[in-house]
Amino acid sequence: MKLVTYQVERKVRVGLISADEEWVYPIESIGPEYKTMLEAVTQMSESEKQLLTYAAGQEPYSIHGAARIEEVTILAPIPVPKQDIICLGINYMDHAEESARFKKETFGGERPYAVYFSKRVNEAVADKAPIQSHRDIVDSLDYEVELAVILGKDAKNVPPEQVKDYIFGYTILNDVSARNVQTNHKQWYFGKSLDGFTPMGPCILTVDSVPYPPKLGLQSYVNGELRQNSNTEYMIFDVNHIVSELSQGMTLKAGTIITTGTPAGVGMGFTPPQFLKSGDVVTCVIEGIGTLTNPVE
Repeated sequence: MKLVTYQVERKVRVGLISADEEWVYPIESIGPEYKTMLEAVTQMSESEKQLLTYAAGQEPYSIHGAARIEEVTILAPIPVPKQDIICLGINYMDHAEESARFKKETFGGERPYAVYFSKRVNEAVADKAPIQSHRDIVDSLDYEVELAVILGKDAKNVPPEQVKDYIFGYTILNDVSARNVQTNHKQWYFGKSLDGFTPMGPCILTVDSVPYPPKLGLQSYVNGELRQNSNTEYMIFDVNHIVSELSQGMTLKAGTIITTGTPAGVGMGFTPPQFLKSGDVVTCVIEGIGTLTNPVE
């Protein structure tokens, strides 16, 4: 099933997308009375998930407050995350190669350890909302389509084979990046964390909605031109490895968002680079989840 945070008549609600994906059902009309998506992610029981899965297939006239998708405003599924987002860098081999080429470094083809960093998010950007370009400090604005994993309960010392039990679901995240800021500061945090650099959505797809581990096609487009085209099965470190490894050294709290890296085809990977400019439209697509589209201011 797919869950969204949406606004209708100035009220923000948690909603369930109908099976035909034409309607939004407020989950409070079905049973669970969660006021925010974070409450739903961290508190929803298995019986409530089953109830919502059943309700998604019901006709809209049977759900009080049902609204057509085009009549509501879809927000980022978790507009204000509890903590910084945990990110993976260089988690697809082809992106490792293009990254080394951009930095004029030698790439030996080995990636024995995952590269982790964090991304500050004061407020996530919704589908169709703009990406801020920050032209006063950014001259090389880039895009990165990524599968984001959302944990549904606290994870500590989790064996790889048990990781699925800790995952609530998945969403799309565009890890917008300022390449010159990254390069100047010799690290990624600042260049990944500017306001408006975290488009997310349009929904959360619950973990049991697709086979596990996820093998999902993902693409990005700029102004309709295909730029990235890969599959999450080509991640160097898969979801089981990532969550298990991180949980050995720290407690991952329920609601944690982990974004799993991007494949080749980002702007810096072209010769010459093809960075974003004002007026461009970036579309990120992940199989089963949907489409996240954002114009550049």
